[in-house]
Amino acid sequence: MRLDQDDVRPIYLQIAEGIEDDILNGLLEEEEQAYSQYQIAKQFGINPATAAKGINQLVQRGILYKKRGLGMYVAKGARGEIMQERRSLFVETVLKNLLDEACKLGITEDDLIAMIKKKSHEVHDHE
Repeated sequence: MRLDQDDVRPIYLQIAEGIEDDILNGLLEEEEQAYSQYQIAKQFGINPATAAKGINQLVQRGILYKKRGLGMYVAKGARGEIMQERRSLFVETVLKNLLDEACKLGITEDDLIAMIKKKSHEVHDHE
């Protein structure tokens, strides 16, 4: 997880997204203990209350849950839930904006598909 001080989003939202990213990337597995607010606060030099606010965002959504006396854990099904939410967001924001811009520029569906395939190969060749 990382935080970007130049990001316009509040730190607690970056914390929630960072934990989600770590779940998606397999750094935090389902039913595994997640980071505590104190670990996050110490790592990034922030107030523990700010870290707790980010964690609580995920608790409210059922991504994390508390085991009394043991801390926060990643919920079963959390990875799938995050993926579903982010895919919906991707379609409604990124993809919609891409298609709107392509339409303005006169880029056809076939041209757009070809561009995506070309860029995908470039990205994967550099990994």
